[in-house]
Amino acid sequence: MTVKIVTDSLSDITSDLAKELGVTVVPLTVLFGHETFLDRVTMTTEEFYRRLANDTVWPTTTQPTPAAFLEVYNSLAKETDEILVITLSGKMSGTYQSALGAKNMFNGKCRIEIIDSQLVAMGLGLIVISTARKAEAGAKLDELVDSVKKAMPRSHFVVYFDTLKYLAKGGRIGKAQGLLGAILSVKPILTTKDGEMAPLTRLRSLPAGLDYLYNFAKGYPDAELVAVEHATTPDEADRLADRLSSTFPKERIFKSVISPVLGVHGGPGAMAVTILEAERG
Repeated sequence: MTVKIVTDSLSDITSDLAKELGVTVVPLTVLFGHETFLDRVTMTTEEFYRRLANDTVWPTTTQPTPAAFLEVYNSLAKETDEILVITLSGKMSGTYQSALGAKNMFNGKCRIEIIDSQLVAMGLGLIVISTARKAEAGAKLDELVDSVKKAMPRSHFVVYFDTLKYLAKGGRIGKAQGLLGAILSVKPILTTKDGEMAPLTRLRSLPAGLDYLYNFAKGYPDAELVAVEHATTPDEADRLADRLSSTFPKERIFKSVISPVLGVHGGPGAMAVTILEAERG
């Protein structure tokens, strides 16, 4: 039996890609006041960013319940005897704890392993893609767990923010707190470090940010996988992906949209590049 891979919607894996890879994506929730929407399920990214720009209600987010994960485990246990769950960083969300809670509630015979990736967005997504491909090729659960743990330090997520306002208001600013003094005048570049957002540099414009993302990615010419994602700037993302295709084969470059739950914290105008370094030896 093939190991079934489960992740959450903050992996930014598109529904088409999830279907193609046989990955189950458990959505987080976006709340506008008393209205609740499942991330990318009952609210599209386009609808979300439109409301973010125009709504007077500030959105909030919440992790999936243990019951949501339990439902997935029970369903997948009919098809397999091994499940691997790879979640976003436990320092950014309680999703990992919900996945663990569901495992403790699960009564089936299926073996379930859960990994806190300490990553987010396509930093997590590229690892899920790589892992799902290995599962399809016949790798078993212990082998996949080892592979994910070895891949985590090889996943490099770099994100350009048009503003830090949303990250600060959502309380997810992590180690980038020191940038807040210049919140309006600079365009910060952040990464994930030890499971939290951490500052890399500050720039003055989107073109400078795109150049930074491009040059960062070019520093890993042998990358196994590359991702370009955006919140509200598809044309710039397409141009960045085209620039990167001179360094990387197009089939290694994935394009995605930053999910609504991440958009609550990142705001409009955010763009990111992720590199999954090739395995050594």
